[in-house]
Amino acid sequence: MNDAPAAPHESAAPAASVLLSTAELQKLIPHRWPFLLVDRVVEEDRERRYIRAEKAVTATEWFFGGHFPGLPVVPGVIQVEALAQTMAVYVAREPGFGDRIGLFAGIDECRFKRIVQPGDRMTLEVTMEKLGRRFGRGRAVASVDGEVCCEARISFVIPPAEALR
Repeated sequence: MNDAPAAPHESAAPAASVLLSTAELQKLIPHRWPFLLVDRVVEEDRERRYIRAEKAVTATEWFFGGHFPGLPVVPGVIQVEALAQTMAVYVAREPGFGDRIGLFAGIDECRFKRIVQPGDRMTLEVTMEKLGRRFGRGRAVASVDGEVCCEARISFVIPPAEALR
């Protein structure tokens, strides 16, 4: 019997450092379990207008009971929502946006290229293309192990505060 420690998997990426934890994300965006779909932010570059977050997909996700029994697949709308939440975190950290809520204005050029299943870790990347006081748009890409599973151009609008009452 060999007691030597197992060698790390050669293709395993080094663990990303956590810039924002789940608790810190909840201070920035209003989403909560079971609909908080971002676990942590691991990279942000304000100069490039870029953010990268992660979502570990577990077998106990609420949507797997019906999508699909015996063949759990993350629904495309959930992938897009995870990307939108990542964008919301980026926007919430911009001066003047912290207490404002954005709503979907559009999902364009959306493509799904790979299924996502329990055990996968989705990497969620957003690069902002436009960010005004009431409207924003960005390019969003979700991937698993470097393979794109979803990509889209996502737009949001920030309605007047009285519209959300």
